[in-house]
Amino acid sequence: MAYHTPLYLALFFPAILLGYQLAPRKYRWAVLLAGSFGFYYLVCGRLVLYLAGTTVLVHYLGIWIELLRQKSRMEGEREQERNWKKQGKKILILGIIILLAILVSRKYYNFLGQNLNALLEALGLLPYFPPKDLLLPLGISFYTLMAIGYLADVYWGRIRAEGHMGYLALYLAYFPQIMEGPVCRYSDVAAQFRRGGDLTGENLAAGGIRIFWGLFKKIVIADRLNVLVGELFAPESSYGGVFILAAAAAYTAQLYMEFSGCMDLVLGSSRMLGIVLPENFRQPFAARTVTEFWQRWHITLGVWLKTYIFYPASVSFPAKKWNCFGKQRLAPYWTRLGTAAIALFPVWLVNGLWHGPRWSYIFYGMYYFVLIILGIAIEPMRLKLLKALGLKEDAWYYRCMQRCKMWVIILTGELFFRAEGLAQGLKMYVRMFENFEFSPLWDGSLLNLGLGKGDFCIVFLGCLAVAAVGHGRERGILSYAGLQRLWQPFRWALYYGLILSVILFGAYGEGYQIVDLIYAGF
Repeated sequence: MAYHTPLYLALFFPAILLGYQLAPRKYRWAVLLAGSFGFYYLVCGRLVLYLAGTTVLVHYLGIWIELLRQKSRMEGEREQERNWKKQGKKILILGIIILLAILVSRKYYNFLGQNLNALLEALGLLPYFPPKDLLLPLGISFYTLMAIGYLADVYWGRIRAEGHMGYLALYLAYFPQIMEGPVCRYSDVAAQFRRGGDLTGENLAAGGIRIFWGLFKKIVIADRLNVLVGELFAPESSYGGVFILAAAAAYTAQLYMEFSGCMDLVLGSSRMLGIVLPENFRQPFAARTVTEFWQRWHITLGVWLKTYIFYPASVSFPAKKWNCFGKQRLAPYWTRLGTAAIALFPVWLVNGLWHGPRWSYIFYGMYYFVLIILGIAIEPMRLKLLKALGLKEDAWYYRCMQRCKMWVIILTGELFFRAEGLAQGLKMYVRMFENFEFSPLWDGSLLNLGLGKGDFCIVFLGCLAVAAVGHGRERGILSYAGLQRLWQPFRWALYYGLILSVILFGAYGEGYQIVDLIYAGF
């Protein structure tokens, strides 16, 4: 039961809305909790026990850390404070190890076993790790990150440990975000869960519009592109030249439309309940640098990695030792560059591994790590060159060049991200430069890949519409508040046009198979 399916939209979610409104205010959180665990059970069955076990573990570890802090404050001695920090850190590390052990055992066991077996065979030893048929709990990567973030925030004193297990359980299991995020911090939603406000016309309208906008992206554009992407990325395919470029562009569009469309469904559903979740996208294809792209794409994951990996790594023992070494023997330029590399390497390694047990995902993370380090390395030279040539960074032609550069970087990264393994990604990348001709783009060759002219027109116009709305939202014009300022007949024409486009052009009906959400597999 995904967010774009009739079962969710026509039955499950309306039932949650009705139960939420009918319940007394102080018990509305319980309606959401029951609905969240019910949603999880409908999708994963007995694997809901992993989520429940994680909740219990995190709840009591958080309380343990909180009690140690309170005890040290009561005693009020520096020695006691140092002792509590040591003990609290041990509890935090214990919690992280257990959570990661569960995640690794379910998600990465076969990947690690396969590579360790290959190493053992290379050393002339017998394989030791037999493959296992493991079922992956829904959203385990998302709720594990949120659980680790919660424990770290309690340890750092940013929040107090939640004494009510029900609220913490709702935070980890909240049904709109359990499949694909966003990766929230407990402080983002705790007060909203407790408030249990009434359903309002404004929230229902804003959430409904957001849901239809998500459906437009998902079933009008992304699901239509799935046929083309599947054909071009098939392991047995031998396409080359411009077809590989088309594959990278089609998958990039499919991934963005599906993931951002799912976020619209998630945020719209939550908004109808009066709960505002953090945004996860902000027009990423308008980015001019790699860093800016990741500030606009999967924003909440980037914030989590920055908060819980980058900052700790930047003050870690290796970083401090490098800074001491650099101050004594190196120029400030090399010291800063080395510190950045030490702090950023674990961020991008985790980013790649988080997406799944594939070398292509690890390559994807390292790809962006190298590009960011290169960007930092050449920044002084870039500024000197601009000054020498008299170029301005805000000039339209320079912005255009930067965005074109970013599109090349993004398409290349997504080519490897989608490929069935690193080997296929490398082969496809090499084949892209073999017999490269643009003629297949207009001679009808692309029409033999599962989509007709009408499909390509719908995709093209749909992408233009999404780009226009993104441009408007960037300027505050087409946000919900901005829409309310438009002339009423025009505003309602937009609403009806959106609804009709989903009904008329959506990929559904006889013979259609629902396309699984891509990020739900991460």
